[in-house]
Amino acid sequence: MPQLPAPDYPADVRARLDADAKDIIARYPGSRSALLPLLHLVQAEEGHVTRTGMRFCAETLGLTTAEVTAVATFYTMYRRKPSGDYQVGVCTNTLCAVMGGDAIFDELKEHLGVGNDETTEDGKITLEHIECNAACDFAPVVMVNWEFFDNQTPESAKRLVDDLRDGKAVRPTRGAPLCTYKETARILAGFPDERPGAVEASGGAGPASLIGLRLAKGEAPQRRVVHPRAGGPQTDAPAEHLSSHDAPQQTSASDPAHPAGPTAEEGE
Repeated sequence: MPQLPAPDYPADVRARLDADAKDIIARYPGSRSALLPLLHLVQAEEGHVTRTGMRFCAETLGLTTAEVTAVATFYTMYRRKPSGDYQVGVCTNTLCAVMGGDAIFDELKEHLGVGNDETTEDGKITLEHIECNAACDFAPVVMVNWEFFDNQTPESAKRLVDDLRDGKAVRPTRGAPLCTYKETARILAGFPDERPGAVEASGGAGPASLIGLRLAKGEAPQRRVVHPRAGGPQTDAPAEHLSSHDAPQQTSASDPAHPAGPTAEEGE
């Protein structure tokens, strides 16, 4: 539990947050409903939800700090300690794990010298495993500040975090361009993303997710549906990779030492 009373924000910061909070609360018929975006707002200020941030939310909405703490500790998108500029989440749920997510996570831990939910010394990367990124079509998936990097391998994931730490431009497989974790939190609070082209680039579901719908409509699907795993520059040309079925690790179908063998009928 946070130690109370928490210090207040400096006067200029408090005035700016008060104005933003007023805009957020006006969206809801009851002010209590504004708690989730307000938590994102204070997270955008310091990069995580501090005792001061929870005090601000409580005072603004007429809640107790215990009520605010209960919500802030329930949702994993609210950070409770200082985090990196880039939140790198590796899906280790069933399909991504089978397709190589566990290997990616283990190699990133060694490569970055951090464990789960830990931040690199330069403050650039916070690494965590995520139960599901809701992108099984593109397994294994890594997310950076909630933007998708599909069909990853340990090698491509290590290049990704190295580029982030070096300040190089990194483009997600699909969706809006990357921004820092604080900037992401402000967008999640409900404020517009004013970066040129960001909204237009956000898009929707990837081609691999839509292929069933296209088949149902009688449309001819693309032969290749997602970006390649290999490094190098990306172009606007059609991607050359068959979704998640080209696993980064050997599978029973591709590993002669561990063949799947024929499937017997029930009762045999």
